[in-house]
Amino acid sequence: MRGVATAPEVRLAAVAGLFYPASDVELRATLDALLAGPGPAPAAPAPKALIVPHAGYVYSGSVASEAFRALRPLAGVVHRVVLLGPSHREWFQGLAVPRARAFATPLGVAAIDTLTVSRLAALPTVLVSDAPHAREHSVEVQLPFLQRLLPEALLVPIVVGEATAAEVEEVIDFLWGGPETLIVVSSDLSHYHPYRQAQLLDRATAASILDARPGLTGEDACGCIAVNGLLRTARRRGLQVKLLDLRNSGDTAGDRDRVVGYGAFGFYDA
Repeated sequence: MRGVATAPEVRLAAVAGLFYPASDVELRATLDALLAGPGPAPAAPAPKALIVPHAGYVYSGSVASEAFRALRPLAGVVHRVVLLGPSHREWFQGLAVPRARAFATPLGVAAIDTLTVSRLAALPTVLVSDAPHAREHSVEVQLPFLQRLLPEALLVPIVVGEATAAEVEEVIDFLWGGPETLIVVSSDLSHYHPYRQAQLLDRATAASILDARPGLTGEDACGCIAVNGLLRTARRRGLQVKLLDLRNSGDTAGDRDRVVGYGAFGFYDA
């Protein structure tokens, strides 16, 4: 391992009350409302991987929920969730896993798969450090959804720093597993364009994702490195990609002068 530093056992919530409700009662009610729509048909395939947005729930929660609803049949099946999000606050080389043994939200504590994290830390591109996780929202905002839908699953949280898509692909492959493992990539799409321009940009990005064509840049998606890594994996493994929702903040809770794009995608075994 490298970059190991003293850390508390539990990483406390950093953006509760900002990106989502800080009250457990209000958070449960918010999640129940977001997830209240119809789930997948009984015969629908379960996703192996998801791409979901990570803005405040008032902005992107309804888009993310279109993907998370597909997880309802996986309760008791998925025992490990690999969650990759971009770093917004810390610069570092590689991909970072925490020393903390659990992440807290107002819903309680989400336990980390420490055995898998220790194995993952043997890879040369993986840094063991709590610093990239301490204030990062891209991972945290997904946790309440996962706690509500997959309460028994262990978490493998990864913040992606200065890395390549091939390095992310290596980590995803290392953790791929079988039906017990779900991969979730956290990413918003275009940022701060006028509404119509953002629609065009995000449709082009969605087309690349649906075709499993890596090569997205930070102008296309803030989590582009992790998305590209997943797309490389999807192409090599022959996964089918489905668009579950594509909107922006102008459709949900913001004005239309400078919007942020959100997409939800499911990846399925062919």
